[in-house]
Amino acid sequence: MKKIDSLGLKMCAYQAALFQMSKKSEECSSKIFIRRFMNSELAKRMDNVGFAFESLGVSDAIKEIEEQYGASSYGVNKFDGEELYWIGYIYRYWSYISDKSSKQIYKLIKPEQLRKLYYPYHSMDPLQAIERITEELEPGTNVDISDISKGVIALRKVRRRVAGKQP
Repeated sequence: MKKIDSLGLKMCAYQAALFQMSKKSEECSSKIFIRRFMNSELAKRMDNVGFAFESLGVSDAIKEIEEQYGASSYGVNKFDGEELYWIGYIYRYWSYISDKSSKQIYKLIKPEQLRKLYYPYHSMDPLQAIERITEELEPGTNVDISDISKGVIALRKVRRRVAGKQP
């Protein structure tokens, strides 16, 4: 794995903003948008560092994805804007440090799985979050990602009880 640098961080922020903007600009569900993006020609270009030197605005990037796939109103479930930002950031960070394509990272973990990990991992350093996710995805570990979310919810209930607040 390579270390993230300032160029990589800028690309992460760009992709995060792109995912976040998709909530308002796209009619399709967040899952559909993310799938389209991660398999798009735009994502393929972003996998190469040279993309950072293009002057493509976020709204222009969304138009490019629509031109490639066509407009879609399929699906209705939209992720929260902060979840979308984090998911976009994590996907790009992971691709950048591992030298894997967006398509390869997307095959490793789908957006619904990352969404379930948002609350337990969003405040972590991205590298630390990716390392934990990778450990959970390794064959033979038998860790169910949904168990992590359930554990976080249970922990919050215990903390509220201890603090004297109602669950």
